[in-house]
Amino acid sequence: MAMNLRLRDDQTEALKQRAEQEGTSMHAILLKAVDEYLARTAHQELVKRSAKDQVAKWSELLERLK
Repeated sequence: MAMNLRLRDDQTEALKQRAEQEGTSMHAILLKAVDEYLARTAHQELVKRSAKDQVAKWSELLERLK
């Protein structure tokens, strides 16, 4: 799916410079950034769910330890 991305001028310039330094395209850097964001937030959600499950599982013990 195609989409438009509007960056500020300073973002565009920084991205362009980084792409030149890395010898890659601005597009490739943005795709990598999106992939990393999606992986990180998926992991964070998994950790949150797991923590909730553990609190529920051990709630009686946690209450006794207060």
